[in-house]
Amino acid sequence: MLRIIVASMLAAAALLHAPVSLGKGSSGTLTCTVHSVHDGDSMRVRCPGERGTIALRMEQIDAPELQQAYGTRARDRLRELCPVGTPVTIQASGRDQYGRLLGNASCDGRSVNEEMIRAGAAWVYNRYVTDRSLYALQDEARAARRGLWAGRNPEAPWRWRWRYQQR
Repeated sequence: MLRIIVASMLAAAALLHAPVSLGKGSSGTLTCTVHSVHDGDSMRVRCPGERGTIALRMEQIDAPELQQAYGTRARDRLRELCPVGTPVTIQASGRDQYGRLLGNASCDGRSVNEEMIRAGAAWVYNRYVTDRSLYALQDEARAARRGLWAGRNPEAPWRWRWRYQQR
């Protein structure tokens, strides 16, 4: 009986330390480290047990493209929230069409997705939003003219990309 208990405990310990499977249907909570921040809604993270880095795309938000008005400031805001080397907790929900991990991220106990909207550094991504409370944060940022909302006619990134692709 003791052998069975010990074997069960060893098997459970091995599962706890096994590499995180980040396959196509990835979901669950991961704790990783920020490796780099590319723009206002994506970063590369290093997760325990994984080789190399993993591309993470914040779900439900869409930040301006780097070439777009406010794009570099949105990236810089994300870098402030999640500096390189910082632990990041990711509530993963799957992968996008480019193979990036999708999720809600938290750095220093703060929801990055919410903070980017609250700061006026990103839009609620209408096409993919599931948390309707993000709209209230966006409305507050717009009313206070924070971030991109201080501009005269801020253009949603999905519209900007569509317009840019039409050229």
